[in-house]
Amino acid sequence: MTTQRKAVRRKLSLLELAKQMNNVSKACQIMGYSRQQFYEIRRNFQTFGTDGLIDWLPGTKGPHSNRISEEIEKAILDHALKYPTQGPLQVANQPQLQGVQVSSRGVRGVFARNNMASCFDRLLKLERETGTRKITLSDDQIKLLE
Repeated sequence: MTTQRKAVRRKLSLLELAKQMNNVSKACQIMGYSRQQFYEIRRNFQTFGTDGLIDWLPGTKGPHSNRISEEIEKAILDHALKYPTQGPLQVANQPQLQGVQVSSRGVRGVFARNNMASCFDRLLKLERETGTRKITLSDDQIKLLE
């Protein structure tokens, strides 16, 4: 049973106990809720049913609105495979990417999302990519992979 379901069952138990005892204060004291929480739980249950008892976390759904676009992210990843030893600051300062303003923190975020945060991770990714698709490696890349 998930923790979400446990919370829903606990809230339903609170509502049922308050109904049986005809005393909201005592039920809240026994279950460890405040009266204000009880009335909020009851209102959500009356309005939305059991779905209203689920604890929803606030925040944005989906990617952040200030996230780097797909084309730029692809350019960063291609550059990272071409030069796996360069870090986020070096990648952000590359002339290929100068047409687009991207910070080193943005590059670091792209690396983190694609499991390429460290130089070692980028080298492993390069090694996997050479196995799955035909990539001609430069002499520097071959030395690094060895």
